[in-house]
Amino acid sequence: MFAKIATFVQAFIHGNFWSLVPAVVAIVLALITKEAYSSLFIGIFIGAVILTGFTFLDPIHTLHPVEIIDKILNEGLLSAIQKNIGIFLFLILLGIIVALINSAGGSAAFGKWAEKNIKTKVGAQIATFVLGVLIFVDDYFNCLTVGSVMRPITDSKKISRAKLAYLIDATAAPICMIAPISSWAAAVSSVTDNMDIGINGIQLFCKAIFFNFYSLLTFVFIIGLVLMKFDYGPMVKFEKAAEKGDLGGLNANEEKKSDAKGRIIDLVLPVIVLITTCVLGMIYIGGYWGDGECAGDFVLSFAKTDSTVGLPWGALIALIIIIVYLIARRVISFKDAMACVPKGFMAMVPAMLILTLAVSLKNMTEALGAKEFVAGLMKGAAQDLYTFLPAVIFVVACFLAFATGTSWGTFGILIPIVTAIFAPESTLFIIGISACCAGAVCGDHCSPISDTTIMASAGAQIEHVNHVSTQLPYAISVAAVSFVTFIIAGWIQNAFICILIGAVLTVGMLFLLKMVTGNMKPKTEAKE
Repeated sequence: MFAKIATFVQAFIHGNFWSLVPAVVAIVLALITKEAYSSLFIGIFIGAVILTGFTFLDPIHTLHPVEIIDKILNEGLLSAIQKNIGIFLFLILLGIIVALINSAGGSAAFGKWAEKNIKTKVGAQIATFVLGVLIFVDDYFNCLTVGSVMRPITDSKKISRAKLAYLIDATAAPICMIAPISSWAAAVSSVTDNMDIGINGIQLFCKAIFFNFYSLLTFVFIIGLVLMKFDYGPMVKFEKAAEKGDLGGLNANEEKKSDAKGRIIDLVLPVIVLITTCVLGMIYIGGYWGDGECAGDFVLSFAKTDSTVGLPWGALIALIIIIVYLIARRVISFKDAMACVPKGFMAMVPAMLILTLAVSLKNMTEALGAKEFVAGLMKGAAQDLYTFLPAVIFVVACFLAFATGTSWGTFGILIPIVTAIFAPESTLFIIGISACCAGAVCGDHCSPISDTTIMASAGAQIEHVNHVSTQLPYAISVAAVSFVTFIIAGWIQNAFICILIGAVLTVGMLFLLKMVTGNMKPKTEAKE
């Protein structure tokens, strides 16, 4: 009797709105409690209970606790670790490199240079944005590299770690989503390459760039917000605290030891080496030096690469080169260099733990049929909202990426649906693809369980929930303008006009917000 009821309930929940309940519960708990670990685990636990078919309803069934634990471990935690082992290795290697640079005095030297040459908070924020745009190869790489390079500069200008985390996060995924040579371009093209649409994946990705309003308008928003010198929402509290010396980060206020021998080159050269070896690693894994179709083709190699293998490949080579270089420069001893290995590992443990829990939760929502639920929603909307469908696709993608924490998974689900709805030769098809990608980035920014958001928190060295709560109003503001712009795009279908309208709306929104929140501006900003 109880077993039949449990089976019926499980069948009803699969592929329904209830399949997203574990993720929604985790997100709500994280925002309320300001604590990510327990919130994510509770969401995983709820997903495991549903996946077992509610066997706890059956008083005769004595093994249901064992089955729940089995789901949590095998379909959740262990599966997440297996999927992300390459990223974990990359994080550890990057953490060691950052520890080496800090120990050698490279970061301290760069901070001193920046203190002399970057005079204002505006300059430090613009420099962070520009560096984020320049590192367009991969979002993980972007978040952690920009964070480690810019932390000393933003700290010296009393910019909160929450603001740094926002600048990192709001640059990383958007720039990767509009850069033809990036891991994101490869991911999008891999979804479309096997479809009969008369165009290859990279070409489609390039056409979709100009309609990716969320990514493009985020850049307009960042520049406008920085130049207008104001903040709103929870960010105000963190910026005011930073003015008083509390940067709000992990170890943000600790004294850092600086090596007098360290020079700026001891930071700049390792970063250049890391970027170079990671790019080479990604195209190597993509088959650039092989005998297949990608041989000698730089762009195609990126399209076929696996960043979870290519990034650790490049980082390992970079680590060896950097250790040899710093020891040869006599700014660090071999013993001190080896001491940086556990330091780098420990610095990345929080990010790896949250990433493991977040991916475990994604596994649960996928097993409960979240993909089928969203596909059904999209097909239903397509019948009555054809012209408005790009805006609808954007909202659905935002919701799906927010609830599941995966942008790649989101456009992986929605792009095949868009292909089935629109004629491949139509402009609306391109706009629909852009709406998938834009919504995926937007939901990714808003979600506490997003891997990119987690990486931005790690890069800025801030409590993850603080980053999420301060970033959310900014991401929602740009999302609102993007939604209106996608509605307009459904009628006008001209990228230049739509971007111009979206930019005007974004700047206008910022002026309005400044008028409303001008009294919350930190006092010292008026002196700059």
